[in-house]
Amino acid sequence: MKTAVIIPARYASTRFPGKPLVLIKGKPLILHVAGKVSKCKGVDGVFVATDDKKIFDTVKQAGFNVYMTPVNLKSGTDRVAFVAGKYLKKFDVFINVQGDEPLIDKKLVEKMVDRFKKDRTVEYLTVAYKMKPSDDINNSNTVKVVFDRDMNAIYFSRYPIPYLRDKNAKTDYYKHIGVYGYRRKFVLNFAKTKQTPLENSESLEQLRALENGKKIKIILSSKDLKDVNVPDDIRQVESLLK
Repeated sequence: MKTAVIIPARYASTRFPGKPLVLIKGKPLILHVAGKVSKCKGVDGVFVATDDKKIFDTVKQAGFNVYMTPVNLKSGTDRVAFVAGKYLKKFDVFINVQGDEPLIDKKLVEKMVDRFKKDRTVEYLTVAYKMKPSDDINNSNTVKVVFDRDMNAIYFSRYPIPYLRDKNAKTDYYKHIGVYGYRRKFVLNFAKTKQTPLENSESLEQLRALENGKKIKIILSSKDLKDVNVPDDIRQVESLLK
């Protein structure tokens, strides 16, 4: 099984334009991510997929592999599929590490790769983290996920799910961490499907798979990975980087 990590990075982020190039401790965000995943065991190649020449040049000059993709691709998964289909035809599994995850844990990526090796039934895999009582479950930039007893995702939302009708009831909330894994056939087929109503409503690409009846397997992370969604996140991320 040949595995690639692909890091989608677009310039025109709605909430934070130019985010991949923002400096974090003096280094562009995208290079923090690429540097972390390049140390993963069991990965046969690391590639950045971008629609912007500035990002392309920054990554190339730093010595990482990078491909240009069309501007009109709808999601990071579509960007992964484009690179997988056009350039990486000998790879079997693709790990999608979002370009705004400078705290990505290489052990988590390695755990995902290992899961694909051990379980041939898994086509689509992603990660969740059990939130603490002090975490802000109402933050719409923090995507929440609920899953069944077999660890298959039921739904992802920017709203707190599940809703507590009985205020005395207790439940756990799980944050979705934006790291995905796919087998080749799955991700290429995903890119051929149209965007769906729930995907557009929540602006969450993984809902396209659920709306089309596909299963998304969830694995748990013991660590929360603080990503960069808005400029205010930079200070917190810098304080967490060692």
